[in-house]
Amino acid sequence: MERKDTDLHQETLRLNRYLALAGVGSRRKNDELILSGAVRVNGTVVKELGSKVDPLHDRVTVNGKPVLAAQRSLYILLNKPKDCITTLHDERGRTTVLDYVRLRQRVYPVGRLDRDTTGILLLTNDGDLAHRLTHPSSEIEKIYRARLDKSVTDDDLRALRKGVRLSDGPARAAEATVIPGTRRREVILSVHEGRNHLVRRMFEAQRYTVRQLERLGFAGLTTQGVARGKWRFLHHTEVQHLKTLTAHRDEKHA
Repeated sequence: MERKDTDLHQETLRLNRYLALAGVGSRRKNDELILSGAVRVNGTVVKELGSKVDPLHDRVTVNGKPVLAAQRSLYILLNKPKDCITTLHDERGRTTVLDYVRLRQRVYPVGRLDRDTTGILLLTNDGDLAHRLTHPSSEIEKIYRARLDKSVTDDDLRALRKGVRLSDGPARAAEATVIPGTRRREVILSVHEGRNHLVRRMFEAQRYTVRQLERLGFAGLTTQGVARGKWRFLHHTEVQHLKTLTAHRDEKHA
């Protein structure tokens, strides 16, 4: 189930503080509004000064007009299921990642996964960090588990590590190893770039078809403990890790 991380954000705020963050007025002025019955939470008049609200899920109105507190940065890890589009809206009515991550605040996918690719996908409303994580200069590591249509040879694994030619330029795997006990049909492969359909195209260049693809890791994060189709907020330490990682990349490419 979805889990809120209190290191990332407060779960609740005093109602007068929430109104202050929304720019309604001073706390004293907001207390007067509350006592007057002008404030409603989820449609119910609230007159208790100590009342608290959940900024992410409660709807607050003053004199019938909705008010929103200053937007908080959200960082989410989704274990993306199959048959799910990495977009905010699909005109054909197909399931999107936002059908699994339902929040009042809008969040956006960090990069994308193909419809049939499963595994770790980050979503955030922190546009700066999202840009850094997806920029080619960041060289973020992405780890995949690929199931192939036939057994892979050692020569082809070496070729993937050395680099293969694609229509939009060469691509190289940082690592490509067979998973034992899979008749050499399942491979762990890591890359440091994010071109469209990259892993599938790399195997196609070696005459293999990827039957199933799962992203196991992204920037050192994994889906451990998160069931398929479920999500969680990132811990504060994980957010700091991502920011530090991309800051170091900036220094490297400065």
